[in-house]
Amino acid sequence: MLRLGVLSSHFSSVPNMASEKEAALAAVPSDAPTIFDKIINKEIPSTVVYEDDKVLAFRDIGPQAPTHILIIPKVRDGLTGLSKAEERHCEILGYLLYTAKLVAKQEGLDDGFRIVINDGPKGCQSVYHLHIHLLGGRQMNWPPG
Repeated sequence: MLRLGVLSSHFSSVPNMASEKEAALAAVPSDAPTIFDKIINKEIPSTVVYEDDKVLAFRDIGPQAPTHILIIPKVRDGLTGLSKAEERHCEILGYLLYTAKLVAKQEGLDDGFRIVINDGPKGCQSVYHLHIHLLGGRQMNWPPG
């Protein structure tokens, strides 16, 4: 039940920094299928904007910018977060960033965009399946927070 609450707060349609932080602090890394595995397997619907044999990109249901897309590897392979990356993950890590560039172009983000990877509880990661946030369509601020 707690995990369902964590996921619903992570994917609520109203941005809420407190609930994002709470979701990240309550999330527990595990080998169990994540919500992203269920999206990859088409068990949970999503608005897919790009897909190939290695990655899936879909719109975030709680966007933090006019364009907010999540880009995920289709095979987790132990890559629950960036801090868990090993040399064997170099190819998929590069491919995720290249895909972000392709999707940004496809989305018309010619004036720029931001890439975010949350890692661990203090990095506000609430789903332990590496994912890239592609944000654009507005002026970004610095520092990001």
